[in-house]
Amino acid sequence: MSFSITMELMDTVVSWLLEPVIIGLLVLVAVAVWELGQAVGERTGGVRRLETSGNAERLAFLARRRIDRADLLARIGPMLGLMGTLIPLGPGLAAMGRGELDVLAQAVTVAFNTTVLGLLIGILGFLLGRLRRRWYDGAMERMEAA
Repeated sequence: MSFSITMELMDTVVSWLLEPVIIGLLVLVAVAVWELGQAVGERTGGVRRLETSGNAERLAFLARRRIDRADLLARIGPMLGLMGTLIPLGPGLAAMGRGELDVLAQAVTVAFNTTVLGLLIGILGFLLGRLRRRWYDGAMERMEAA
C-alpha cells in the first residue's frame, strides 16, 4: 500500500516537471541566440575595443561573466534536454502497454524534440565558451605584452 502511494506521488511530481522543463529549454534557446549575437559583436570589434581601453580588470571581469554564461548553456541545456526526454517516456511506455499508440507517439515526439533542443543549446554554449576563451585570452596576452 505504502509503495503504491509513493509511486503515485512520484509520478505526479515528475509529470509536473515536464512543462517547466520545456519552458526552460525554450528560454535557453532564446538566451543562446542572444549570446550568439553578442559573440558576433565581440568578434567584430567588441573585444578589441575592450583591449584598447587598457582596463585589464574590466576585460577580465567581462570575459569571466561571458564565458560563465556560455558554460552554463553548455551544461544546463543537455541536462534539461535529458529530463525532457525521460519524463514523457514513462507514461508513453505505459500507454504502449495499454495499446494506446497515439499517446506513445506523442510522448516520443516530445522526447525527441526536447533532446534536440537540449543538444542544440549545449553545442552553442560549448562553441561560444571555446571561442570566447580564445578571444579573451588573446586580448589579455596582448594587453600584458603592451
